[in-house]
Amino acid sequence: MSISIDQSFIKQFEAEVHLAFQQTGTKLRSTVRTKNDVKGSSTTFQKVGRGTATTKARHGLVPVMNLDHTPVECNLYDFYAGDWVDELDELKTNIDERRVVASAGAYALGRKSDELIINELNQATENIAVADTGLTKLKILSALEILNTNDVPDDGQRFAVVGVHQWNELLNMKEFSNADYVGDSYPLLKGTESRKWMGINWIMHNALPLSGDDRTCFIYHKNAIGHASGCDVKTDITWHGERAAHFISNCMSQGAKLIDNTGVVKIICKDNSELV
Repeated sequence: MSISIDQSFIKQFEAEVHLAFQQTGTKLRSTVRTKNDVKGSSTTFQKVGRGTATTKARHGLVPVMNLDHTPVECNLYDFYAGDWVDELDELKTNIDERRVVASAGAYALGRKSDELIINELNQATENIAVADTGLTKLKILSALEILNTNDVPDDGQRFAVVGVHQWNELLNMKEFSNADYVGDSYPLLKGTESRKWMGINWIMHNALPLSGDDRTCFIYHKNAIGHASGCDVKTDITWHGERAAHFISNCMSQGAKLIDNTGVVKIICKDNSELV
């Protein structure tokens, strides 16, 4: 077996890891405010308050809104996902096997990206909890009422992420399952189980917080959560003669932060409620 890997193969492998990460590794990254190529261990997202429009006298000075700018710091953390691979020469000629290895690393990193975002969503304090009930239309309307009361923009960038059981409950609602009520999915969510309903882009996710039988789902605006990346996905392939194998290491540096608490509503649902 050759003990060296040509550079074209390495570049191709890195490209496939990056592609897999973008396409199937993370579901939520495109649903939040993002900042890429961050230098350093942290970055800052600006939270801007509401302005007020007023009149002015003829030839007078235009009044200043004096917007409140609150910096929100987001720390970045380093994450790694690696594995040993024997007979790596086979990967040069077998595209399917190469993609399997590339995708495995991308999936692991993608799950970590979503975990960071979900953890920050869970820091929100606005919540709707009705004992012993699943996801109902009343809960959804109550969440929308909170967002509207908080003047959260209804600009096509509202998202809802629900669990697998809650997705089935949605499908049991005629309005959600009927194409007459449901619009096209958010462009960046193509390939993900998603649809648009009531002005919200709905996404199914199987890793939402679970406490006992209570699953926490979220409805939020894109600008309420920030995700920062210092290093998106980087792959290193090195030969270890003592193991007669190559070690493929994937890494990234990322972080997430709750920017605006008023833009996120938590919906607590019984995860084992009966479907009717």
